[in-house]
Amino acid sequence: MGNKRTGNGQAQSVPVATDPAAVRNVVLVGPSGSGKTTLVERLLATTATISRRGSVTEGSTICDHETAAVEQQRSVGMAVAPLWHRETKINLVDTPGYADFIGELRAGLRAADAALFVVPATEEVDSATRTIWQECDRVGMPRAVLISRMDQPRADATAAIESCVAAFGSGVVPLYLPRYHGGSPTELFGLLTGSSYDYSQGSTPIVRASAEPPDEATGAGRDRLLEGIIAGSEDETLLERYLGGENIEEATLISDLEAAVARGGLHPVIPVSAETGIGMTELLDGIVRAFPSPLEHVLPEFTDPHGAGPRRLECDPNGPLAAEVVHTSVDAYVGRVSVLRVFSGTLSPDRPAHVSGHGLAERGHPDHDSAERVGHIHSPLGAGLREVPYCVAGDLCALTKLTSAETGDTVSDPRDPLLLQPWDMPDPLLPMAVTGHGDEDSLARNLNRLLAADPTLRLDRSTETHQMVLWCMGEAHAEVILQRLRENGVDVDTEPVRVAFRQTFRGPAKGHGRHVKQSGGHGQYAVCDIEVQPLERGAGFEFADRIVGGAVPKQFIASVEKGIRAQLERGIEPECPIVDLRVTLVDGKTHSVDSSDAAFQAAGALALKSAAEQAGLLTLEPVDEVEVHIPDDHLGTVLGDLSSRRGRVLGTEPEDNGWTVVRAHVPSTELTRYAINVRSLSSGSASFSRSFAGYEPLPQ
Repeated sequence: MGNKRTGNGQAQSVPVATDPAAVRNVVLVGPSGSGKTTLVERLLATTATISRRGSVTEGSTICDHETAAVEQQRSVGMAVAPLWHRETKINLVDTPGYADFIGELRAGLRAADAALFVVPATEEVDSATRTIWQECDRVGMPRAVLISRMDQPRADATAAIESCVAAFGSGVVPLYLPRYHGGSPTELFGLLTGSSYDYSQGSTPIVRASAEPPDEATGAGRDRLLEGIIAGSEDETLLERYLGGENIEEATLISDLEAAVARGGLHPVIPVSAETGIGMTELLDGIVRAFPSPLEHVLPEFTDPHGAGPRRLECDPNGPLAAEVVHTSVDAYVGRVSVLRVFSGTLSPDRPAHVSGHGLAERGHPDHDSAERVGHIHSPLGAGLREVPYCVAGDLCALTKLTSAETGDTVSDPRDPLLLQPWDMPDPLLPMAVTGHGDEDSLARNLNRLLAADPTLRLDRSTETHQMVLWCMGEAHAEVILQRLRENGVDVDTEPVRVAFRQTFRGPAKGHGRHVKQSGGHGQYAVCDIEVQPLERGAGFEFADRIVGGAVPKQFIASVEKGIRAQLERGIEPECPIVDLRVTLVDGKTHSVDSSDAAFQAAGALALKSAAEQAGLLTLEPVDEVEVHIPDDHLGTVLGDLSSRRGRVLGTEPEDNGWTVVRAHVPSTELTRYAINVRSLSSGSASFSRSFAGYEPLPQ
């Protein structure tokens, strides 16, 4: 048994899962405002995990414990809330519904074995939810659908179910249908069991076996459900029995329902209301009876820390230890908290561990391997940590003080170190320049903590603009990052992001550099003449010499080149390097005593400046290649917006599902806030990527 934690009505005893077969890991997915966090709160109260329900509006829920979540009244991070039902441990993983926090959603998908898509009965399925459904489909994750907010005045369960079928496909089949009395839903009818679940007297349903024959709609719904179950069954005789009119026993149907859900072909729908409690018992029963256990989850491939020796592990508590850090946070009192999904083996306290992190170096997370020691093991309940004696394969737990562990890292046995490749993360595309007032060390230290916790965050320290630029997923993500920094005592501010320009010569030119100084003793003497020819974009810098007769000794030719290169990097104008030139040294003069390396470097720089005055300079701006994925309904709007940003469309490629990919070259200065703008233009449905394409002349 585990331990004690008080506060927010949490129970003090913590049972421990001993068998992966008795664990269900379920991630809640849905748009912001669909009621996921409220639903988790109701389920925790229904199972007596907490003694009273918290409220999103009051900021008292288990999952939304961070200051930003409380103030914004929406989730900004992944949270784990375990509960027990019918001797089964259910790890509910609550995830944000807002697009800026897609990294937290991906972490939740990695931690889970099945997904609950929460769709409000007052709305249709949005495009962002469709995209996540397709993502789950690609990896074969089992899914079910909850029609939430049934108690709302504009709720229409039938329309919501039809919207889900249209968005997700014919595999979406109701498991229960709501029944209304006095205009409000007070009852669910089980299409599989044939029983009604009456909630008119409270949150605990009164179950009645239905004595009346089902109406036409209910009968059709039951037929669809049975046909879906039979299609996913391995029992080839089941179809014949069904067509023959045989009454198939409920236990058989439930067993085959689990098989169909686990294979990803059938997606049961359950109407629920977290406010009134309708559907909570049916949902819990459905998770236990119809969702797969970790034993049925095909584990991702592991290698050694160097990427060699691919291995497939099983969800075996006696197997080699293999766990992944799926979430990282920093607690003001206990420090770094790492939430782990244990894929294989059993995690025990006071044991050495190997921590590996590879594959995210380009995002500012250098590859690392380190030796750590597992201290106390905890069962996380939102921000709460309750000590447990161990964590078996298939379960989730939390560790404190793994000082080197970052989100996405692999924790394994030092005698058999393993590495799991990090899950795919979208690129952060909204830049934010941050500056600390006074304590730069504190800013850097806290930024490193945030980077360790959030793989969707990237930090660039620009040597050209001398700015510290954080790349975020969007405006809401950026606001949360700033708030976390300030809560940790960092006096941080933002400033406009500066774009690094370049310059090149408008045409060929000649330059003369003369550096002569006398100050008593050895002086400085160097003279050189150069010819400059602009090159095509991206060609870089070329240096040649046509010195004859030793006008410039060989040892000083390299000095001239060094001086020219230094001036190119400095630029003629501050912070604007010069690029794409061929410089040829054609003549010069030297002095037997006063000539030196430093003198010829100075002369080379002066010669370049002289040539620049003659030819004139052309300013170049960076241009990115942008790839926008957009629904066809918004194509014209996005194309018009790209044109207004001086974009040059390279082509459009239609996709099969009503989407189009647009490729264009767009100046980087026009893309600073494009992550926000394109989302607004497309009602949140579009996504884009960008990569550096080169430099082009800045319009006059």
